[in-house]
Amino acid sequence: MMNPALKMYNYHVWANGVIIDRLKELPKEIYHKEIQSGFSSVSKVLSHIYLTDYAWFDILSGKSMNEAMAFTNQLREQVETKGIEEMQIIFLDLSERNKALLNSQEDNEKLIVVDNPYAGLLETSTSESVLHVVTHGSYHRGNIATMLRQMGHTSVMQDFGLYLYSK
Repeated sequence: MMNPALKMYNYHVWANGVIIDRLKELPKEIYHKEIQSGFSSVSKVLSHIYLTDYAWFDILSGKSMNEAMAFTNQLREQVETKGIEEMQIIFLDLSERNKALLNSQEDNEKLIVVDNPYAGLLETSTSESVLHVVTHGSYHRGNIATMLRQMGHTSVMQDFGLYLYSK
């Protein structure tokens, strides 16, 4: 049986792919269009998902949260200006790296300590951190769905249940 953390991460990768495929079907200007919402554009939301994934997997690889956040802050502007096709490529590259990390770990329940500069110390596990990445991504893909509706476009289903049926 597949490791539960990897199964959830595979769902996250699938759901990101579904929303990216939908964005590629829409007029190109939609992706960077500025709107009144929690984020100022769809591109900034998708970039936020990517950068958060990147940071958390750096943390799971042994970097401190400060190191991971500093690196993703350096990447932010570069990632936010990419087109949707480029985002698809970097998401796929990141997901392969992250899956390799999850497959290489013997114990996804081993405790790690994360020192969050805003919230303090957190004792957690790889599996809980992956669940955080997955729920964080789901929340923000919901932001994208709302933003698309605000601009007169439909989104696409990306529920975990649909993922299970697609397998």
